[in-house]
Amino acid sequence: MYIEIEPASAVPIYLQLAQQVIEGVASGKLSPGAPLPSVRAFAADLGMNMHTVNKAYHYLEEKKMIEIVPKKGVFIHPEGIREATKEERERLLQELRPILAEAICRKLSKEELAELTGKLIEEIKEGTK
Repeated sequence: MYIEIEPASAVPIYLQLAQQVIEGVASGKLSPGAPLPSVRAFAADLGMNMHTVNKAYHYLEEKKMIEIVPKKGVFIHPEGIREATKEERERLLQELRPILAEAICRKLSKEELAELTGKLIEEIKEGTK
């Protein structure tokens, strides 16, 4: 899986890394149970600080996207792809709210938003950008 970090982005580097791992799972490029590099190896491969990768891994672990097994490694969580819990649905709604509010301010219609969302879902599933 190819990871592309944009240092000038307003999105923190650890979050960019975590989001790309999540997208890898969503696209099927990373399947449940697939191993990920150790923190040290991933940091070296990406040319970044180990603490940044560690922070991304802990973020992903909190979301049950990965599991860290001591002395064995880091793996895509077996339940990385599953039905969202009530709490996860609520969190996702709260995270979408400001994005949708901005879209309304930019006069995007429901139809345009549905079209954009559909296009993004297809791009993610196909693994394209």
